[in-house]
This record gives sequence, C-alpha cells and structure tokens, in this order.
Amino acid sequence: MTEVIKTHRCPICKKIFTDTKYRPFCSKRCADIDLGNWFNESYRFEAEEVDEQDLEELAKAVEKNNEEKD
Repeated sequence: MTEVIKTHRCPICKKIFTDTKYRPFCSKRCADIDLGNWFNESYRFEAEEVDEQDLEELAKAVEKNNEEKD
C-alpha cells in the first residue's frame, strides 16, 4: 500500500512542508514572525461594544447552563 504524505503550506512564507514540528508554520523562524505580528498588533479583528444589560443576560445564561450540567 502506498503511504500518503500530507503537505502543508506555511501561512507566513507560503513554503510547502511536511514536517509538523512547528505546524502550521514551516519553521521556528516563521512561528516567531507570526508571534511578533501578534505582539505588534499587525493582526486585528473587529470587536463589538457590550453594554451592561448584555453582560447581565450572558451571566444569567452561563449560570443557567452550569446549573443544567450539575
């Protein structure tokens, strides 16, 4: 039977690799570049403002869910 070798593409340098040591990156260097991007706030995502009423409703829902699990 033929062995299937999975390949991955590094999101930083776009190199194709098979070693999964630093997955999803091809190397420690690319993993460190990605970490630096997070530290430098190069990656961003939208956040919504949450008002007090929403927080209270969320807390009640979590509490109810916890009670149902017990």
